[in-house]
Amino acid sequence: MPTYEYECLENGHRFEEFQSITADPITTCPECGGPVRRLIGSGAGIIFKGSGFYETDYRSESYRKAEKAERNSASKSTSTGKKSSTKTAAPAGAGSSTGTGTRSAD
Repeated sequence: MPTYEYECLENGHRFEEFQSITADPITTCPECGGPVRRLIGSGAGIIFKGSGFYETDYRSESYRKAEKAERNSASKSTSTGKKSSTKTAAPAGAGSSTGTGTRSAD
């Protein structure tokens, strides 16, 4: 539930009220009984605390372990000169994907 701020139109008294969104606005000042208006507030401020706020900061422990293992295996394979993926050669006579290959007449 939000906190709304009100100001008395007669004596300038300002006060806050913790109300439901669907509740009717307060119309009278609790000090003098005069009319009040609801002020437009800036809302609640967001406070960021901690080392960082990235989506990876809140990953599960099992995800972080798997990611660490993957990094370690990738760094070992690159340090020993092995490639982590293998490429296959195109079959003989296969046309080029750039459009420079020959085309047979029908």
